Amino acid sequence: MATDFWPLFDLTIRTPRLELRPPRDPDIFALALLASRGIHDPKEMPFRLPWTDVPSPQFERNTLQFHWRTRANWTTEQWHLPFAVSVDGEIVGQQDMVATDFVHTKTFETGSWLGQAHQGEGIGKEMRVAILHFGFLGLEARRAETGAYENNAPSLGVTYALGYEDNGDAVAAPRGEPHVERKFKMSRAQFETIRRDDIVIENLDPCLPLFGLAGD
Repeated sequence: MATDFWPLFDLTIRTPRLELRPPRDPDIFALALLASRGIHDPKEMPFRLPWTDVPSPQFERNTLQFHWRTRANWTTEQWHLPFAVSVDGEIVGQQDMVATDFVHTKTFETGSWLGQAHQGEGIGKEMRVAILHFGFLGLEARRAETGAYENNAPSLGVTYALGYEDNGDAVAAPRGEPHVERKFKMSRAQFETIRRDDIVIENLDPCLPLFGLAGD
């Protein structure tokens, strides 16, 4: 079975409202189609790389290739783990987790997007809580980081609501115009203040060696 060699395919994070799973190819196609229908106001660019500006069908091809690269380039020293986010069996967005030298730093960064039809319903906050649960409790991280441009009110709202601390800023120009990206961090102690007991991680143990961690 494919999961014997790539156990991440079986990894699942469940909350009472949604499910996160590393996408298989049919899920990747669904994510590409969902993203092509719109993620944000075209007048704005919430991402460091303006990947949503690419026209179809190259947009969809780029999305597929991005996901395939995350598998092909995976090492214990540097990895990028995207999750397809589903509500009642429908894929509604993507939650990403990235780390470099996680074994030693115990630090990960998160990013995400939601299809426009699913925004404003509290899903973004729920999927952030789910990925923090996975990072801090599943992988025993000590620190989480995230960032958002100053005009990305929904992302900043989630970040502030969960109690992140300010961690400086940076200037980026995804469309050739400078924008300030606010950066944030969360400690293990802060996570414990928002920790929930209704989130479940399934099939993690076989995946731990891929993160450079030892399973039971």
